[in-house]
Amino acid sequence: MSRYMFIARYDSAGVKGVVSKGGSARAAVIEKLAADLGGRMESFDFAFGEDDVYTLVELPDNKAAAAVALAVNSTGLAHVRTVVLMSPEEVDAATRQDVSYTPPGQ
Repeated sequence: MSRYMFIARYDSAGVKGVVSKGGSARAAVIEKLAADLGGRMESFDFAFGEDDVYTLVELPDNKAAAAVALAVNSTGLAHVRTVVLMSPEEVDAATRQDVSYTPPGQ
């Protein structure tokens, strides 16, 4: 199972929705969404500043993660950025991968 961080920013109508139904209701929606896709929500945190929500989710694959991002962004009430997360072991495996690369200008 792959892990993803979804970083969301609400527009004013999205904020009004959170105010009317509460933060716990929003987290429950995302928890169900992840489960319906065969995954699970690890965490859901509201934040101050430029971003409103940080959510860590395990999902079966990139297709499921893209479906989440498309569904959220298509509402127009929130904008979500998706970050694919990698374990230290996955990075270890990547460092052992042979890659033939030529830097620009060489």
